[in-house]
Amino acid sequence: MAPKRLECAHEPVPAATVIAVLINPTGLNAENELRDLQASARILGVQFHILQASNDRDFDTVFATLIQLRAGALVIGNDPFFFSRSGQLGALTLRHRIPAIYKPGEFITAGGLMSYGGNTRDIYRTAGIYTGRILKGEKPGDLPVQQAAKVELIINLKTAKALGLTIPQSLLLRADEVIQ
Repeated sequence: MAPKRLECAHEPVPAATVIAVLINPTGLNAENELRDLQASARILGVQFHILQASNDRDFDTVFATLIQLRAGALVIGNDPFFFSRSGQLGALTLRHRIPAIYKPGEFITAGGLMSYGGNTRDIYRTAGIYTGRILKGEKPGDLPVQQAAKVELIINLKTAKALGLTIPQSLLLRADEVIQ
């Protein structure tokens, strides 16, 4: 989903030549995600800068660097550390006027511009079902691996207006939800 997030982040700011990605360097999926994002950045013809945060103190440095780079957008990597701080990240991106995209959740309601990812309720529902199956005696290793069945694109037009952005109609038509 990371390459799609990059593509969606670039659409409202097509003139942007620099896009940053925020990753947790201690995260398990960071290397794979970066490889996919770098390939997408080449296709879009944008410079790609990697920013790292693994604790709350790193956020000040990240946002100062974003401003210094004059980044046109920020893609937030898929990591539990960021998910637990999605509201904080949404508010920071709005305060620093950085168009950003992450996963659905608090991020979008706290001021994030867009979210793209699996439906959080469906993911928790599946986790609950699996927990029940394990508690009834099934072995975790015998359960099939599942991925999100539904991916959602949510756009916050209130944030777009605050950032002075016009969201392209093509992106709005693909959105599952538009927050006025």
